[in-house]
Amino acid sequence: MIVTKDQREIELMREAGRIVGVVHTKLRDFIKPGISTQDINKFCDEIIRKEGGTPSFLNLYGFPGSVCTSINEVVVHGIPNKNRILKDGDIISVDVGACYKGYHGDSAWTYAVGQISDEAKHLMKVTEESLYEGLAQVKPGNRLSDISHAVQVYLESHGCSTPRDYTGHGIGTQVHEDPSVPNFGAPGKGPRLKQGMTLAIEPMAHLGRCETEVLNDDWTVVTRDRSLAAHYEHTIVITSDGYEILTKQ
Repeated sequence: MIVTKDQREIELMREAGRIVGVVHTKLRDFIKPGISTQDINKFCDEIIRKEGGTPSFLNLYGFPGSVCTSINEVVVHGIPNKNRILKDGDIISVDVGACYKGYHGDSAWTYAVGQISDEAKHLMKVTEESLYEGLAQVKPGNRLSDISHAVQVYLESHGCSTPRDYTGHGIGTQVHEDPSVPNFGAPGKGPRLKQGMTLAIEPMAHLGRCETEVLNDDWTVVTRDRSLAAHYEHTIVITSDGYEILTKQ
């Protein structure tokens, strides 16, 4: 069941989103060669708590980190690790969730570590742009799959693929609520979008094929062909004539 939010709930989600945005803003200067993904986890956890929230992902379904740290061929759900050191040329997606008074904000962003390749720059640019292509379809009356179709068409027209097993989602008092928001599919299908719906729209893209696999830790999702992956996400609320991004940076 898709739950629309009232103004009080949207205000709480706006504050949760603000906290997430603060984390991402500060990550831009923090991420550099030589730090570990555990350093990133500690940095994000401290900011979330200082800003008045708690980490949404810590112990969620048993996940051991406060944020997800996904490097290069890792698509999503990378586990922070003190021995995983960033090096020049890496790209890393950091997925941040914050809970404020029972309501969640969720946003992922991909960062360059030092000097990266032209193909990595292309992937990051196209994936971020695909997020806004999807968001352009968000307004009352449109169908959910209009978002999905816009993301897929944009990614594939620029030589990228998107995984089929991982999607965006509704969000509110739970990190993951109905509906699922795929990044692929035909337009004009699924529920109609309504004012007050809150969604996490999150394109994931690969430079290679769309297939993925899960590593032995039962969390880390990688591209099967080990091509580079990127991930961009915002939490939004649907307004009377479009949308508002709640996780602004």
